[in-house]
Amino acid sequence: MWIAVPLLVVPWLLYNVVVLTGMLGGDPSIGADPALRQAVFSLPMASGVRWSVGVGDMILFLGLIFLFFELLKSTSSQKVAIVNHALSMILFVVCLVQFLLIPTFATSTFFLITIMVMLDVLAGFIVTIIAARKDLDFGGV
Repeated sequence: MWIAVPLLVVPWLLYNVVVLTGMLGGDPSIGADPALRQAVFSLPMASGVRWSVGVGDMILFLGLIFLFFELLKSTSSQKVAIVNHALSMILFVVCLVQFLLIPTFATSTFFLITIMVMLDVLAGFIVTIIAARKDLDFGGV
């Protein structure tokens, strides 16, 4: 039954844990964005500059990986896929409400997580509709 849970709940949960528990030690009055951009590590580039990677960047990277697997899962025609689509829709509504109403969630990082969840919802429903149309298209002109 765990296959029904949307994988994008992981980056959403990580963002919530980081922001709501104050793990980054940021000042709550200035919001979460500076803390999410604070470099965790940096890598030297061939151009001579250093590429700094923050917590928000790592959460987004993980989200993109999970979005890929969610898009693959959306092509499934199993009964559990309907539950996955419904849970993805609930997650999208939660993300949207958090983004619009809670100040620490009004960041570019969380906006992109919300967009990833929205794409998962859209892909799931579009693939399901297309598959259903092909199943019913037996007397084509």
